[in-house]
Amino acid sequence: MHSAWRFHRALHRFSGGRFLWTPSNERGWGALHLTTVGRRTGRPRGVIIGYLEDGPRLVAIAMNGWEEGHPAWWLNLETHPDAVVRLPGQPPRHVRARLAAGDERERLWARWRAVDPRLDGYAGRRSTQTPVVVLEPAG
Repeated sequence: MHSAWRFHRALHRFSGGRFLWTPSNERGWGALHLTTVGRRTGRPRGVIIGYLEDGPRLVAIAMNGWEEGHPAWWLNLETHPDAVVRLPGQPPRHVRARLAAGDERERLWARWRAVDPRLDGYAGRRSTQTPVVVLEPAG
């Protein structure tokens, strides 16, 4: 999984964002470019992640390739929740991240499960609950 995402990042960089930076479509999900602030460095950090649309919000799963621990982008957002999202053909969006909890988390997890029915099996490999991250319009 990590190798696949490294390949996606390299292809994104090489193509200037023309590949693998897609809006949500008939697959049920899309890929976006997220810029966070590094929790240790304070410097901008970019990553490509999958997302679902939920009204004006974008929803991601902090899965770290289904391995233990959380991905750096989520750890950065926990420290600095303000970020920038880029989608093709749209101006950058300033967002604020938060963790979905309770009924909202269950509803959003079910939406992700509808996209990939194997989701519960993948998540079961981890000893901790996989964070469901909501990116809301800032301001």
